[in-house]
Amino acid sequence: MAAVIGLVAALSLGAVGEAKAAAPSSAASVPADRFTDRAHGFASLAGGTTGGAGGKVVTVTDQASLARYAAAEEPYVIRVSGAIAVEPFGSDIVVTSNKTIIGVGDTGEIVHGELHLNPGTSNVIIRNLTIRDSAVEGNWDCKDTDFDGIQMDTVHHVWVDHNRFSNICDGQLDVRKDSEYVTVSYNRFENNNKTFGLGWTTNVKTQITIDHNLFARTKQRNPSVDNAAYAHLYNNYLTAQVDPGDPVWTYGNWSRGRTRMVIENSYYRDVQHPYQADATAELVERGSILRNTTGRTDEWGAAFDPREFYDYRLDPAAAVPALVERFSGPQKRIGTTLHVPADYPTVQAAVDAVPDGNAVPVTIAIAPGTYRAKVFVPATKPNIVLQGTGQDRSDAVIVYDTPAAYGGSTGSATVRIAANDVTARNLTFSNDFDEAAHELSGEQALAMKTTGDRIVFEDTAFLGNQDTLMTDSPKLDVISRVYIRDSYIEGDVDFVYGRATTVIERSVIKALSRGSATNNGYITAASTWTGNPYGFLITKSKVVSDAPAGSFHLGRPWHPGGEPNAVAQVLFRETELPAAIKASPWTDMSGFSWKDARFAEYRTYGPGAEVTADRPQMSDADAKTHTVAHYLKGTDDWAPHARR
Repeated sequence: MAAVIGLVAALSLGAVGEAKAAAPSSAASVPADRFTDRAHGFASLAGGTTGGAGGKVVTVTDQASLARYAAAEEPYVIRVSGAIAVEPFGSDIVVTSNKTIIGVGDTGEIVHGELHLNPGTSNVIIRNLTIRDSAVEGNWDCKDTDFDGIQMDTVHHVWVDHNRFSNICDGQLDVRKDSEYVTVSYNRFENNNKTFGLGWTTNVKTQITIDHNLFARTKQRNPSVDNAAYAHLYNNYLTAQVDPGDPVWTYGNWSRGRTRMVIENSYYRDVQHPYQADATAELVERGSILRNTTGRTDEWGAAFDPREFYDYRLDPAAAVPALVERFSGPQKRIGTTLHVPADYPTVQAAVDAVPDGNAVPVTIAIAPGTYRAKVFVPATKPNIVLQGTGQDRSDAVIVYDTPAAYGGSTGSATVRIAANDVTARNLTFSNDFDEAAHELSGEQALAMKTTGDRIVFEDTAFLGNQDTLMTDSPKLDVISRVYIRDSYIEGDVDFVYGRATTVIERSVIKALSRGSATNNGYITAASTWTGNPYGFLITKSKVVSDAPAGSFHLGRPWHPGGEPNAVAQVLFRETELPAAIKASPWTDMSGFSWKDARFAEYRTYGPGAEVTADRPQMSDADAKTHTVAHYLKGTDDWAPHARR
């Protein structure tokens, strides 16, 4: 389905001087995502257009790499970063089947060159690129050259989306010689003579959808459609024609030959011959707006009903200029989502597809389901978002059942995040190793271990028993930061532990009973470096427990390997504590006294929050420098808590 939405009333434009009124549209029922990475329109039919999905993801910055991957036999998602100047001037980059070529953010550019799809090519997506400047100075008509922006001959299943074409010598986009199942959406066609042509055949085979495109400062072929079986044009914006004084070859849309064309809810401003049809062609127009236009507006024949082929939603014609100006062309947020399992069968496969050194955030969208496998995000793959797409965090669960007895504490982790700048949302991480069914010396079983910096967990759950969640750093004197918000953590022994600076805010922590009347476990086991004033902050949260009253500790000081410079720092701040918490909630560990650690409470409350001699209370003065902002700020002013 076309990814279109209706504008709110505030964006609606007036209709002064309009020749036709806008067709009604129900904004409430229209999808909200204009950046979907699923092809719509004709490109979505007959098996659909998926490009290089499932293939390796590569990032290119030079012509040789782009040409090599674009021409490869196997599928590729090719991310174009920065401007690639093609040499010799006007040369082709051949694109073979099963490819996605996509700009990184809004930086990807093809300069002085053409993307060329030879006959027989299929399943190609070209998105989010600027393709520009192959025009020869002073040669407006380009009669002696054939330098196109994109040219395709006898291909099928192609999606051209969110690109910008400017100053191309010949056609900015040529769809030729019986190409089929093509969608052209959200592009900017600017500064050109022969802009967008379709045909070069006597057959009547092509099916094409053309929606939400801008045609500005162009002269002809906006588009010209010759002998297409079905051409569906909707919500396009044509404006500011070049050379409107030419009575014939300056025009908007042209239905030529035996084309059947349908135009809906488009907007024409300062255009000569907005839409016209040959006597042998058919053109049905409805709902469009014309302002300051002259010349032909032909309508005859029955054409076809697009809804017999696919579903779509129309924006009001009056809203089209604002929408197209805002959303067409390259966008920073496009090309950054990998779907599990639609594109990649496992979460790990999607992680592996992210390029090393990734600088633009990539979202791995995880569909509802239980994924029984381990996941490792290596340090070489930063800027990843793990995003569950279900309605609840319990809908997508990543789970495994390895204990520390089989590979050590780190080896037990269901998920390990070593990269910086990783975010996880709306997911559950679990280690469901069954302690009761095994008698092992190493029963630690991590659901999650992090060593990267600037890690965020939002609306996530961590399920396990001993050592459920470890937030760590690469080594003792390296400070990593983790922010956990609106989440749930459960366990029994040391189930929040490590040396990373970690904030847990607005979350629920469940201390599980092990069946003891006196000691059921420990919530925290921090190992904060002495040079780091900030370890664990648990704030504005709630601790719950099914353990008996007075049988659970807030924590103990962990000195890994007896390291004397690992001195725990833990603050429970403005957090509700249950009756299960001991009156003396801190305890020694491995010969190290809890009194030498940096343990404190500040304004805790609830049945487990009594004040005793063994419960250090932070002063109001010190509390001013032990806030979420202080813990996370670092040297780079990181403030994930301020984002909403």
